[in-house]
Amino acid sequence: MLTFHKAARASALAAIFLLSACGGSGGQPPSSPPVIVQTIVVKAQDVPNNAELPGRIQAVRTAEVRARTDGIVERRLYEEGSIVKQGTPLFQLDARDYRAQVQQAQGTLQRALAARSNAASVVRRYDPLVSQRAISGQEYDSARNDLAQADAQVTEGRAALARAQLQLDYTIVRAPLSGRVGRAEVTEGALVSASQATLMTRIDQVSPVYAVFTESSSAILTLTQQISAGQLSLSPADIKVQLVLENGTSYPIIGRVDFTDASVDPTTGSQTIRAQFDNGAGLLAPGQFVRGRVQAGVLQNGIMLPARAIQFKGEQASVSILGKDGAVISRPITVGSLAGQYWVIRSGVRSGERVIVDGWQKVRPGQKAIDAKDAKKAQAKATAPGAGQASSANMGG
Repeated sequence: MLTFHKAARASALAAIFLLSACGGSGGQPPSSPPVIVQTIVVKAQDVPNNAELPGRIQAVRTAEVRARTDGIVERRLYEEGSIVKQGTPLFQLDARDYRAQVQQAQGTLQRALAARSNAASVVRRYDPLVSQRAISGQEYDSARNDLAQADAQVTEGRAALARAQLQLDYTIVRAPLSGRVGRAEVTEGALVSASQATLMTRIDQVSPVYAVFTESSSAILTLTQQISAGQLSLSPADIKVQLVLENGTSYPIIGRVDFTDASVDPTTGSQTIRAQFDNGAGLLAPGQFVRGRVQAGVLQNGIMLPARAIQFKGEQASVSILGKDGAVISRPITVGSLAGQYWVIRSGVRSGERVIVDGWQKVRPGQKAIDAKDAKKAQAKATAPGAGQASSANMGG
């Protein structure tokens, strides 16, 4: 008996619903109910002015170690890929010929010194005699000229010895700076030439290092305009950079931008931004690909939206907006950087608009939708005590 009453009541309610739906539509089929979605109201707030840029690591200083004298490579004195200090021997060249040249220069210098000593003694003997007119002035002048020539020969001999000693020193090829030394470009027995500047190896400074990024000139122009308009308070020294390595991990040390190129690359329309990082642990290597999260202050009255609300089709981003009339509007937007689970929105939405964050997959532009909270309130109002009697009274009237 109870089951019969429930079935009868359900049938009556269904009949009332159908009659009410058909009664005001003039016989037209009922429209589909609005889709229930979840929305948020866009609010302007201070948002981080970040940008994620691709870049590569560069050594602050890089040296190409080249031959400074001619010779045959006898030995490689370092381990490839190791860290060396400035002045560390890297290669040994055959030095026998240069030792002989040093000895020859030493002999030449000794002869010059002996000749000078003899010329100086002659001048000393002539000094008292010329005043006594015991010798002619011509003889005295000739003696002094011989001394001057002997001095010149000594100077020349010393220069020749220094040059020969320098060439001998060049047979030991040393590191011009401290850093990580690369693979050897020559092997034992190879002939290297100073005139051809034979490349022997390279050295990259280990710490600090540069991270070099490229950014579009339009983005840098926008940043400059925001600073000029007072929307962004920032100086170049305040721009911080967080590196993301190739395996997705974050580099633990924060760097700072120390250089921005004033010229624009005409082929790409971009400008170079450089940041410096300490690399004491040696995690960063020249040529390594990284991504830099550039933290350029806080933008006033900015907009952020949850990442789940953004719809991407290729490089184009859009959102679904719930209009005041309940219709769904698809709006293209321009996104900035990703801050945690939120995208910074540069253009496309305004403060006060309602953006669909959940359920946008179920609706199309122009379709009616309702926020879940509003739907719940409407349901609670419809099922509140007295709502049924009011409806019956209206139907009875």
